[in-house]
Amino acid sequence: MARTHDHPGEQAAPDPVRLLDIRDTPLSVDEIFRAVGDDAAGGTALFVGTVRNHDGGQDVGSLGYSCHPSALDELRRVAEKVVADFPVRALAAVHRVGELAVGDLAVVVAVSCAHRGEAFEACRRLIDDLKHQVPIWKHQHFSDGTEEWVGAC
Repeated sequence: MARTHDHPGEQAAPDPVRLLDIRDTPLSVDEIFRAVGDDAAGGTALFVGTVRNHDGGQDVGSLGYSCHPSALDELRRVAEKVVADFPVRALAAVHRVGELAVGDLAVVVAVSCAHRGEAFEACRRLIDDLKHQVPIWKHQHFSDGTEEWVGAC
């Protein structure tokens, strides 16, 4: 009998990056989840980042995201590094730009792997590296009329 890690389904897929995008339209959790579907995946981890109503002790009314023209290329670089470091079957990441309201989806990422632990770890790395390395900036508008720019990288 073959050891489990010898089965092709235990290995990274040949082309696991299924969807990467930066959009000015509303995001769909269903779209991202479908993009990472894989029959060899026993675990899929999904992270959804939403606009919250507060930050740093202040009430947030809305915010806007903007990005550098290289942002999609940097997102691909981040995704490919996650794929190189984990046995990813499928990966997807989409970030929103433009004006968003409280409760709107700002970012959705998902990773499928043969096992749940790998999926959790790879998904965590994907969102953390996206937030730290992809040039996307947040412009928060507080309910008291003040505002703040927050750099993602």
